[in-house]
Amino acid sequence: MLSDKDRIFTNLYGFHDAGLKGAQARGDWDGTAAIIAKGQDWIIEQMKASGLRGRGGAGFPTGLKWSFMPKQSDGRPSYLVVNADESEPGTCKDRDILRHDPHKLIEGCLIAGFAMRAVAAYIYVRGEFIRERQALQRAVDEAYAAGLIGKNAAGSGYDFDVVVHHGAGAYICGEETALIESLEGKKGQPRLKPPFPANVGVWGCPTTVNNVESIAVAPTILRRGAAWFAGFGRPNNAGTKVFCISGHVNKPCNVEESMSIPLRELIEKHAGGVRGGWDNLLAIIPGGSSVPLLPKSICDTVLMDFDALREVRSGLGTAAVIVMDKSTDIVRAIARLSYFYKHESCGQCTPCREGTGWMWRVMERMVKGKAEVEEIDTLLEVTTQVEGHTICALGDAAAWPIQGLIRHFRPELERRIAERKGGAMPARAAE
Repeated sequence: MLSDKDRIFTNLYGFHDAGLKGAQARGDWDGTAAIIAKGQDWIIEQMKASGLRGRGGAGFPTGLKWSFMPKQSDGRPSYLVVNADESEPGTCKDRDILRHDPHKLIEGCLIAGFAMRAVAAYIYVRGEFIRERQALQRAVDEAYAAGLIGKNAAGSGYDFDVVVHHGAGAYICGEETALIESLEGKKGQPRLKPPFPANVGVWGCPTTVNNVESIAVAPTILRRGAAWFAGFGRPNNAGTKVFCISGHVNKPCNVEESMSIPLRELIEKHAGGVRGGWDNLLAIIPGGSSVPLLPKSICDTVLMDFDALREVRSGLGTAAVIVMDKSTDIVRAIARLSYFYKHESCGQCTPCREGTGWMWRVMERMVKGKAEVEEIDTLLEVTTQVEGHTICALGDAAAWPIQGLIRHFRPELERRIAERKGGAMPARAAE
């Protein structure tokens, strides 16, 4: 269990002052100029050595991503874009960072921006996050007033601006190139890659897009040392991580813990255990709604990190743990997610535009048992036709929950079909 002295987010629950004075009392903005004075290469090497992998879902090594930015300018400015769109169902960590610890993010923007030779950071905040945007803007204004960003930021000799940009509430704008399109004032639709944002990003300039948590942890890593951060978790799964635990637990919460903590320990220590006890557990979605669910048998022993969850054919994603006990209508729950992805598809790619609606309609019939058993295989085949055949990962996100359902709960789908044919309907599905 992570001790308090090793927590990066010391005001995650808002018990203390979220303003500049409170942040400085907790160690933020301490020696920022000295970190910058060590140079861009040193910062990037430290970030690589820390083993930090992107905290927004994909898990790409952060230091490596920063190193893709051009070392010499060809006349175009470079930009850092922070993804604070956080629209993944079950995920609620970035909003607490914006609300209660915004100076960690702003200082992280300065240091990361300097490391990538960026002239400014644009923080793209989800449309529904009104209070969060206001809290962040207050913190940005405080940092400007104190000379921590802007001209000669924090006394480092480096000029750096931070701009808060408000989205309009589209899930697709959490995808980095759709976010860039939206930031430019266009419809939020993903771009084909290549070119990658590090070469042609926002306004045609070199750009890196990072998640809020990935940027906010950088100053603490650089202060305390890459080896300290790398000491948590298993190899290739280093560091601490904010986990969001929701659903059928006694105490839903956000908590910062060490990577590779057993899933059962995470839930029992921090969320008060599953409602009705661990034996009442049906399934858990371990990383936000887009990753496949896991049945109780796997949840008993699985570790919460990128590699362990990939080995059981799921994923860490954003580490948003959605707990479902035996009262859950599991088929209806996945059908509800199918509707979400149908609704949020931008419609640019045919497999996703057509496939998400088709999958949702079939899932609605599966809930009621209005299907043939052979259709389960047809549904599975269609998910594989959508998965991996779209510009961005929304097609995968729509396909994976259904694949997980069929993989682990196929007998439940077959039972509903058989009962409907026999004239008896499952009680919950008939509602």
